Amino acid sequence: MGVIAKRSSMTFFSDGSDHYSHRVRIVLAEKGVAVDVLDVDPADKPEDLATLNPYNELPTLVDRELTLYEPNIMMEYLDERFPHPPLLPVYPVERARSRLLMHRIHRDWCGNVDALMLGKEKEAVLNKMRKELTESLIAIDGIFAEKPYFMSDDFTLVDCCVAAILWRLPVMGIELQKSKCGNLLAYSERLFRRDSFQASLSDAEREMRL
Repeated sequence: MGVIAKRSSMTFFSDGSDHYSHRVRIVLAEKGVAVDVLDVDPADKPEDLATLNPYNELPTLVDRELTLYEPNIMMEYLDERFPHPPLLPVYPVERARSRLLMHRIHRDWCGNVDALMLGKEKEAVLNKMRKELTESLIAIDGIFAEKPYFMSDDFTLVDCCVAAILWRLPVMGIELQKSKCGNLLAYSERLFRRDSFQASLSDAEREMRL
């Protein structure tokens, strides 16, 4: 009998440095879910993981007989499974807009974030990515003057995705100037002060902002 078969609670195989794992941990913390978070070294994955996830990847969420291995699917599942507090809007049009924002974050930012966190490209390439990501963040600063969260009065799954990226800016070598990004920096601090965000942080993530 494998280790997972003996577990009664939800289990989350998490990479403590990875922003995709982090966004799911923020949701788990927001919902107050009883979960075993296993901090896994990507270079030394447990054998259980390969049997649960056909791609042998992190993050992976196990809830009884269900195994999920795509972060945004995990987040939406958790929001439906534990409805309070809701992290997606009630109405279909607004839900679709939130999903589209998450898709745009993935398309526009996550490739650069992944490469900058990995740091294996040539420095000229990394500098170009840093510049693109910085300019993209500056460009959205104005939207945070209108609402406290990402185009919303309420904290949503979109904010979970963005918070995990913003927390990693120092590690990626990006420093935002208050003169250009005052609204975005204030938004960042709102996110980082949330009890759920603080509870979501791994040891590796806490060290990113020491």
